[in-house]
Amino acid sequence: MKEYLLVVLALLGVLIIGGLSLVVPRLRRRPEPPLPKTEVETRAEEELAGPPVAAPEAELSTGILVEPPVVEAPPLPTIEVPEPTAGRLVRLRSRLSRSQNVFGKGLLGLLSREHLDEDAWEEIEDSLITADVGIDATREIVDRLRERTRVLGTRTAGELRELLAAELVNALDPALDRSLKTAPKVDVPAVLLVVGVNGAGKTTTCGKIARVLIADGRTVLLGAADTFRAAAADQLETWGSRVGAETVRGPEAADPASVAFDAVKRGIDTRVDTVLVDTAGRLQNKVGLMDELGKVKRVVEKHGPIDETLLVLDATTGQNGLEQARVFTEVVNVTGVVLTKLDGTAKGGIVIAVQRKLGIPVKLVGLGEGPDDLAPFDPAQFVDALLGTEPLARDA
Repeated sequence: MKEYLLVVLALLGVLIIGGLSLVVPRLRRRPEPPLPKTEVETRAEEELAGPPVAAPEAELSTGILVEPPVVEAPPLPTIEVPEPTAGRLVRLRSRLSRSQNVFGKGLLGLLSREHLDEDAWEEIEDSLITADVGIDATREIVDRLRERTRVLGTRTAGELRELLAAELVNALDPALDRSLKTAPKVDVPAVLLVVGVNGAGKTTTCGKIARVLIADGRTVLLGAADTFRAAAADQLETWGSRVGAETVRGPEAADPASVAFDAVKRGIDTRVDTVLVDTAGRLQNKVGLMDELGKVKRVVEKHGPIDETLLVLDATTGQNGLEQARVFTEVVNVTGVVLTKLDGTAKGGIVIAVQRKLGIPVKLVGLGEGPDDLAPFDPAQFVDALLGTEPLARDA
């Protein structure tokens, strides 16, 4: 019996040892984890794989894959090249034809009468006054014209036209300096301040002045200091973007003096030739608003003196424009006038009235609504256009 048990135990031991010999090698052959990749191998695999591609999103309600929308970059604005200013007034002379019923056909018709009696001279005076030349200027022009006609004994239409043109040009004082001071100083740009009453088309004119300067080779920066009218800064920025000029603006209802100061500072930093500051339209009888305009001038002058202060006047306002010009001159020392809307009025004599009353030269005139319908003012060319004559011989 004992021998039988020993045999059984021996067999069990053999079986156990055999089973262990089969299991252990399998455990030893388990795969080892991969070695970490080197940085070079990782970069090589990423370059071969290319950029990651986002999987299209699925519509939650339908489960359909929806491709993301393609967003196109907005097109760059087209930079316009303004029309050269040289000869603009000559090219725009047809715009003044609506005024010829007073200066041209009316006056020349009266002067061409066979007998120039007192009634005829009174009609000539009335015509000039109606054209907003002003009473004092009209009397002086008529008195000189009467004397020269009497002394020279002129009677032909051509001679009378020459005399009238000479007297009108003389009344416009051709000796006045009408150049725009836009050349930069040492490390400081020239600063032009544009002022005017509400409704004179000041912001539009400011944009056109920028085009005039750029057409003459200046680099320009615009300052949108009209912070009271929400659309003013947008409008000015649109004008600037057309010709590649930067516009400095502030938040709505910001301090205009602060915006004007920042504009000039930006002009110094970017080294532009000219900074053009548009101010809010103001009524000349509002003392607080006029005082604020004086503040804008004082703050801007911390950078240096203002080179030009241009007053925008609407030619259709007539003699009221003289009062506007007088009050603005007292506040900010106006150096030049921009006379707009001369294309649709017979009131061209306001040019003479403004200059004689205030001694301020008209430097630019607006003869239409086109972007380049603003021209440097030249007395002889202006009178020739009003009279419908060829350029005078003295300007040849």
